[in-house]
Amino acid sequence: MAYKYLVIVESPAKAKTIEKYLGRNYKVVASVGHVRDLPKSKMGIDIENNYEPHYISIRGKGDVIKSLKKAAKKAQKVYLASDPDREGEAIAWHLAYLLGLDLEDKNRVVFNEITKDAVKAAFKEPRTIDLSLVDAQQARRALDRLVGYSISPILWKKVKKGLSAGRVQSIALKMIIDREQEIRDFVPQEYWSIDGNFKKAKKKFKANFWGLDGKKKKLPNAEAVKEVTEKIKGPDYEVTKVEKKERKRNPAQPFTTSNMQQEAARKLNFRTRKTMMVAQQLYEGIALDKKEGTVGLITYMRTDSTRISDTAKTEAADFIEATYGKEYSQHHARKVKNQKGAQDAHEAIRPTSVHRTPEVMKKYLDKDQVKLYTLIWSRFVASQMTAAVLDTMKVTLEQNGVIFIANGSKVKFKGFMQVYVEGRDDGKEDKENILPDLVTGDVVQSVDIEPKQHFTQPPARFSEATLIKTLEENGVGRPSTYAPTLETIQRRYYVKLTQRRFEPTELGEIVNSLIVEFFPQIVNVNFTAEMEGDLDKVEAGKEEWVKVVDRFYRPFEKELESAEENMEKIQIKDEPAGFDCDVCGHPMVIKLGRYGKFYACSNFPECRNTKPIVKEIGVECPVCHKGQVVERKSKKNRLFYGCSRYPECEFTSWDKPVGRTCPKDGGYLVEKKVKGGKQVVCVNGDYEEAVQK
Repeated sequence: MAYKYLVIVESPAKAKTIEKYLGRNYKVVASVGHVRDLPKSKMGIDIENNYEPHYISIRGKGDVIKSLKKAAKKAQKVYLASDPDREGEAIAWHLAYLLGLDLEDKNRVVFNEITKDAVKAAFKEPRTIDLSLVDAQQARRALDRLVGYSISPILWKKVKKGLSAGRVQSIALKMIIDREQEIRDFVPQEYWSIDGNFKKAKKKFKANFWGLDGKKKKLPNAEAVKEVTEKIKGPDYEVTKVEKKERKRNPAQPFTTSNMQQEAARKLNFRTRKTMMVAQQLYEGIALDKKEGTVGLITYMRTDSTRISDTAKTEAADFIEATYGKEYSQHHARKVKNQKGAQDAHEAIRPTSVHRTPEVMKKYLDKDQVKLYTLIWSRFVASQMTAAVLDTMKVTLEQNGVIFIANGSKVKFKGFMQVYVEGRDDGKEDKENILPDLVTGDVVQSVDIEPKQHFTQPPARFSEATLIKTLEENGVGRPSTYAPTLETIQRRYYVKLTQRRFEPTELGEIVNSLIVEFFPQIVNVNFTAEMEGDLDKVEAGKEEWVKVVDRFYRPFEKELESAEENMEKIQIKDEPAGFDCDVCGHPMVIKLGRYGKFYACSNFPECRNTKPIVKEIGVECPVCHKGQVVERKSKKNRLFYGCSRYPECEFTSWDKPVGRTCPKDGGYLVEKKVKGGKQVVCVNGDYEEAVQK
């Protein structure tokens, strides 16, 4: 079929949808991501020639490039509609180069959502390729290459092959190791609390010890507790003060990339990579009914802005008023501020239409898509709703100078809480605590007074969500960098996930110590945050990218020379495994490989026998009854359980077998993680035990 205009997008999934929106005069094809890049085999940055990048056509993209050139020759005009960010702009620039397009031509089309109205509006206002955006991307690529391709060969030479270093990944690794050191250095401190259960008539409530004789008192030890409890004479306490207040609670702002990743981890248990993969699917388009066809359900998912378009605000206000009532709809939009350093290139992540509710969309989406879409939709709708109103009550109880305080709260008006409440990193949920009606002068009785000993806890290891949050707060990295950064440090075996928390490996600690010693600039948080700021200036056209790169490279070059000369070679010694090779009889050793530690024969290379290091859980295999159940890791580093006799016995389970059989049908029982704790259930699904907290 003849066409006048050729449109090039990044993803094949988008191509069909956009072609349908534009009509018969347009042909829409996909570049399938980048078509040109720096070579993998060498740095590709000419340091002596103003850091000139040496781009080549990506291997394997020959046929795609050939077909794009052929299609472009047939068209009167070519439009470049890659993603609306720095990387997308760079892809458009590379396509223009390969297709011989004029950079002065208005052929760049950008849309934040893949809907008919948004796409058609974008084609009415094409622009030239933004070279400042391209330069910002080139500067980032040049900096990353200069760091990675300069430090990595030194690490290969001094430590072992296959290692790497990078601007953002090195800081992420250092943060994880610094936290681990805090945990190791932590000395628990004893402290006590005194909890009281009280009642007025038949209504019971809790209060906590506050102080003595009008002054707040800490309880560092049992002696301090004894001093308090000896002053308590009988059960009667007088209510000496009652404070009642009305408090407003505003909703969370719509999602940026990083807080979507954090909330998906908290509420859905999604890994960062999975969140971005599912978000990409929702953005690129889902096939709905015949009338609507394929539609993008959310706006672009790489953003650091909380800004919302006026059209979306109006649509949300009308929907909220019609669905929940006028009192739930914001009549005047709440003013919100973006985080410091945000590029604000495009809107927050939101549904493309608030009328496509999760209930309506459920039949078109798979399980993971439903979960993430519901989260995005709910967060957006709640962000446009009125504040919740809480009645709070603070009651002071006193007897013989001993003071207890009870805090209560009650939701008076739900507001946004009708739809969504933001999750917490500690996993706890906000709960109402309703106190009985009390007035000054009332007398209440203590039911029991319970002193409790506690010890301070070390800081928690980083989860994916809390690490992203910390990187963002420190201005390190950008929305597109978080997922690949976390993936890289795991793939290099610098860190491992233990119970969904990052734990540094021995290899990670070695690499970190060398980078901290020889390349302090690379792991300096302030320096890296300033560098991100400089890249933003390049994007805004206020700074030349070559100057930004040069300012970094001159001192970095001296650090490289020092490392080459002074970094000592580190030999990672093999540990004795304590048993002999079952092939040749030589002693087995524990080696550190790319994916962690494993058993290998000390007679290598003559004998290449290797075995994975597995941990027995003390349970007999429930299938063959000969082997032991052992912990194993999948290719995606997910823990599962299998038989030690594999491949003779192919038993596997994601859930941990407990070594007991089901009293109903004799099937084996496993321990599942459920909300609130763990639960033992039958694999056949007809038996379950009480949840253990």
